[in-house]
Amino acid sequence: MAPKPRLKRPMRPPKGRLKKRVPGVAAGNARGKRAAMIPVPSMVEAALAAFAHEVRTPLTGILAISNLLATSDLDERERRWVDTIKAGAEHLASLATLFVDAARSGNAAAAVRQDFFDLRALARSIGDSLAGRAAAKGLQSSIDISEKLPASVVGDAVRLRAALENLIDNAVKFTETGGVALAVKPVRGPKGKVGVSFAISDSGIGLTLNEIKRLFRPFSQANVSIASRFGGAGLGLSSVKQLARIMGGDIVVSQRRNGGATFTLTVTLNRAKASKAAGANGEGDALSDPERPLRVLSVEDNPFGRVVLNAVLTELGHSAEFIGRGEAAAERIAQGAFDAVLMDMVLPGINGIEAIKRIRELDAPLGGIAIIGVSGRGDDEAASRAAGADAFLVKPVSPRALATALLEATRRAAAAT
Repeated sequence: MAPKPRLKRPMRPPKGRLKKRVPGVAAGNARGKRAAMIPVPSMVEAALAAFAHEVRTPLTGILAISNLLATSDLDERERRWVDTIKAGAEHLASLATLFVDAARSGNAAAAVRQDFFDLRALARSIGDSLAGRAAAKGLQSSIDISEKLPASVVGDAVRLRAALENLIDNAVKFTETGGVALAVKPVRGPKGKVGVSFAISDSGIGLTLNEIKRLFRPFSQANVSIASRFGGAGLGLSSVKQLARIMGGDIVVSQRRNGGATFTLTVTLNRAKASKAAGANGEGDALSDPERPLRVLSVEDNPFGRVVLNAVLTELGHSAEFIGRGEAAAERIAQGAFDAVLMDMVLPGINGIEAIKRIRELDAPLGGIAIIGVSGRGDDEAASRAAGADAFLVKPVSPRALATALLEATRRAAAAT
């Protein structure tokens, strides 16, 4: 009897190979998906940061020229026009800050700065902004700034102003008749810190309790009909609440008895030390009493930015020369007698950080020249100072801020020599 034919078994891959290969493919796919997903938030943040920088360059011009116009001999109507232009530019600058913070999602806390600033001056400036916008719309305005408010504090003046500008914009936008008001006063804070309350009230359309509950959600407005009538994406209040909590405070809204609403923003700021406070209070003199005329090299590729900086520097009593590329900065400093450098961070070719490093590599005394970094992003300050900048300005740059930075940078450079 013939033996039965043996059935051929299908060939199997070596033991373990399939197991290794399949998970590997799955892991590779997962890694690919993660790699595809991870850059999205950073890409959005980078795009918004670039947007903020580009927007703040012309805003610097608008604010600088409006500040210069405000010192001219204007009649009441012309002054209201200037105030309206300035208020609109300040609001756009605050929106740029809020949009970049919103793109960071959970990382906004890392961007909060700790700088010395004059709290009373900020409160007065915010009051001027509210009064200017109210006047432009034919509304009444009331400003009440407590005399007990401390002058010098430490915190993030840029983002605090952005939050307040957003609240002012809403108050004016939703008020057709009547008026708007600002009340600023100190409140109890943790030991060694200063609590500050900013209450912005209006006689506008008001809010129901249900609308208040939805008010601080991202991309949400209290009422659909409100969005269609007044516009807006509903992003601002969500970002304001996030910023308030990062700054150790909060924001609450209450109904007013005769209509309208009151938004109260509280923040916690650090007290300024005596020596630092004296320096902060002395900064206000830089605009009216500069030490001496300076010859400034400005590395700025934006034609509009050049025109504005030249106008402001001339008004401050200084002279300026402009170049458009960072590569040329060190060579030009070696050729000419300059007292200070204004270095924009975003340039064609090498960026401002690398240009600062190259200047610092020059032999003394050229390498010790005063350098001021300028950017539309506050995040650039750390890298700018690490590269060798003596001071840093965030766009939009006011004439007073520029005068103060020039004074700070030249004094620091002189002390280092």
